[in-house]
Amino acid sequence: MLFLCFSSCKTTKKDAASASSSAKKGELSGKERMNFDYLFYNANKEKILGNYELAETYFVQALKINQNNAAALYEVANIYEFQKDKVKALVFSKKAASLDPDNIWYQLLYADCLKQNKLNAEVPAVYEKIVKKNPDKIDYYYELANAYMLINKPSEALKVYDKMESKFGVMEEISMSKLAIYKLSNNFGKALEEILKLINKFPKVAKYCGMLGELYQSKGENEKAFQAYADLLKLDPNNAYVHLSLADYYRNQKQNDKAFNEIKTAFKSKELDIDTKIKILLSYYDITDKYPELKPDADTLCKILVDVHPDEAKAFAMYGDFLIRDKMLQEARIQYRKSIDLDKEKFALWEQLMLIDSELNDFVSVEKESKDAIELFPNQPLPYLFNGDVNIRLKNYKVAVDVLTEGKEFVINNKQLLTRFYSLIGDAQNYLKNFEASDLAYDKALDADPNNVFVLNNYAYYLSLRRINLEKAEKMSKKSNELEPNNNSYQDTYGWILFQENKYDDAKTWVGKALDNGGRVNGTLLEHFGDVLYKLGDIENAIKYWMDAKKASGASELIDKKIADKKLYE
Repeated sequence: MLFLCFSSCKTTKKDAASASSSAKKGELSGKERMNFDYLFYNANKEKILGNYELAETYFVQALKINQNNAAALYEVANIYEFQKDKVKALVFSKKAASLDPDNIWYQLLYADCLKQNKLNAEVPAVYEKIVKKNPDKIDYYYELANAYMLINKPSEALKVYDKMESKFGVMEEISMSKLAIYKLSNNFGKALEEILKLINKFPKVAKYCGMLGELYQSKGENEKAFQAYADLLKLDPNNAYVHLSLADYYRNQKQNDKAFNEIKTAFKSKELDIDTKIKILLSYYDITDKYPELKPDADTLCKILVDVHPDEAKAFAMYGDFLIRDKMLQEARIQYRKSIDLDKEKFALWEQLMLIDSELNDFVSVEKESKDAIELFPNQPLPYLFNGDVNIRLKNYKVAVDVLTEGKEFVINNKQLLTRFYSLIGDAQNYLKNFEASDLAYDKALDADPNNVFVLNNYAYYLSLRRINLEKAEKMSKKSNELEPNNNSYQDTYGWILFQENKYDDAKTWVGKALDNGGRVNGTLLEHFGDVLYKLGDIENAIKYWMDAKKASGASELIDKKIADKKLYE
């Protein structure tokens, strides 16, 4: 039975290591040995089943019988490490490693526990032993070198890399590690030596010539850098990355036209991945704000991008971003529609497209594309908002109420967006003359955002038109003007509420402020001022303002009758 128990534990290398050491029990009596084996077996069984706390209990009991059993110490250290008990894991792993220094698994666990306890200075000594015992395992050399770098001993790490090179030969990973250290210490001579070593060993690998060129360029040795790039082109004439390196070279030489030609060449290559190209374009996106003369170059690269990658949605989206930035909305919309044709599952593309449609006041497109977006992304609130808003503009008020009511249910932790939904529902219900539902929606909008000036103004204005709750309307309108002074629309609303309350002198003041703040081109404001003047007995000037209102846009249907009869109609 005991034979079968230990055989079943041999499922991993770590378990094999544990079993191999289980015989080291010291001077135990027969009964003690049987009890230890029983506990050790049950501990391993529970560990395999994932019952780590019970396994820990068994291992600890076993160690009470034989406190120097390395296998049990190792196993319980593993459990403590898994349980994030770094201190206990270190204590038990250290003892296991000292009792059985030849067991690689014990040493590796001990090294890990030292690192977890931030005892980095002690780690190299452990890996030195591991490397000595396992001279043909290259991974342990890397761990040793990393351990020295962790305690800021690059010279010791270099010695390890030199040993590796002498044993395993010149290898890219070794040379790149050494090169990183030499660059960090500004040791140009050694860095150069390392790259040349790679070139000599692997003369047909083009990227090493590129690395050589970049190194020369970093030291200002431009002629040697150029020669390295020329050698690279001989080895790999279609290498797009060398053209990017040459672009950097020419840019440093202030030869911007040549630099741009190299970038264009790189962009025309399909070997240069699209993500690298987009990173380059993003740098243009930032820099062209400061240097607008570079915008034509960015446009050229965008056109190359979509020509070379016609099946990549992000290529067209990138071009669209540039066109939006330059206010070329019609052209940007074309690119976004192409992008969506290639990848309908990116919601950000739809969001941008709906914004463009709205900016263009293309209500038909907003209605269609927001509806498509709702079908694709039924849990996203924004398409519902766009669709509801545009249906109000298209006077489909019932449709707007339905879609907005549905969409608001998907708003999560966004009071501003929820306010917008309720505000639009309030607008639509008001147009439907469902005034009770409209007022309820506006109240909910203000519950979500009490300082939303847009809602405060609209709600107050609609109440004034209905001549109800004027005191509430006055308070809301006053607040909107306090929050956003000098807005002629909000000033007119306040003036009109005062007019409805028969406070004509105050109304004249506030509607007059609205006119002085740019409202003289607005027919509604001009007509309101004429109405106020009429109530104050200034009939002649009232008619003049009514006539001005007629010439402007926004006057009411009664304007002609007011002018003809020289009388106020409400």
